[in-house]
Amino acid sequence: MKIRILSVAQKLPAWVDTACDDYARRLPREIDLQLVNLPLNARSTKTSPRQARERQSALLLDKIAPGSLNIALDEQGSQWSSRDWARQLENWLREQPRVNLLIGGPDGLSSACLDACQQRVALGRMTLPHALVRVVLLEQVYRAWTILQGHPYHRD
Repeated sequence: MKIRILSVAQKLPAWVDTACDDYARRLPREIDLQLVNLPLNARSTKTSPRQARERQSALLLDKIAPGSLNIALDEQGSQWSSRDWARQLENWLREQPRVNLLIGGPDGLSSACLDACQQRVALGRMTLPHALVRVVLLEQVYRAWTILQGHPYHRD
């Protein structure tokens, strides 16, 4: 199965790539993880947050293949425990050849982008820096896999 993390962001610090690469490298071959980084549009005084959100969401929507399961990271989404992530991953491995996890830019995702997603998930009630969202998301995917494998990485 293929999991793609589609993200709109500026150039992120090197530690983000290091952490993401580490978690991605730990995943088995049966999980083809891809990080797709889309450029953050330049902001001007003539561009409203809504316009920026619409443009960035359009970039994300262009990257979604038909038939994919699309999950938006959204502050209004469901909050999954690590065990919930494991149940989701187990379902994806069984039933979903392609899963996209969408991370919007600083202004979030447009309603059209949210509507294109079958699920919405929040990483918690805190506001996290964009760079940290990507690392936390990858860590949870890795943790979910270790839970399914009975690996001692996750402790109850």
